[in-house]
Amino acid sequence: MTLVVVPVRYPLSEHSAATLREAITISDDRDAELSILHVDLYQNSNNVTRTDLKRAVEAEFGELDNARYVVRRGFLLEETILEEIVGENADLVVIGSRQAGRWQRMLRKLRADPDIGDFLKGELDCTVITVTADGVTNQ
Repeated sequence: MTLVVVPVRYPLSEHSAATLREAITISDDRDAELSILHVDLYQNSNNVTRTDLKRAVEAEFGELDNARYVVRRGFLLEETILEEIVGENADLVVIGSRQAGRWQRMLRKLRADPDIGDFLKGELDCTVITVTADGVTNQ
């Protein structure tokens, strides 16, 4: 079965809600599993639980039958998200455009081409879709 991973903030920001809305549409269209990921950073942890994340998402979108809720703790947001994508062997990743920008800055330090979509496609064999705060998608 296809797996869609979508990293979001907790509590859901407007941008995270737009990104999640698109991920829900994509997972429904593809009859895919949806993994909703929040990274709770050690250095400013809010001790977010899976239950907290699930309640926030369901308050905004209702119950999602094909979703699982994941909270990972880490020091670096981008690295922790990549670990989840790799560990779950995601087929598709839906990220906010702000997150894509952070990944590009990180990649710029490591390689000449900072395009996160190309990097993930080449390294992980998955599709990356970015979503702006107003819900516009780019693939």
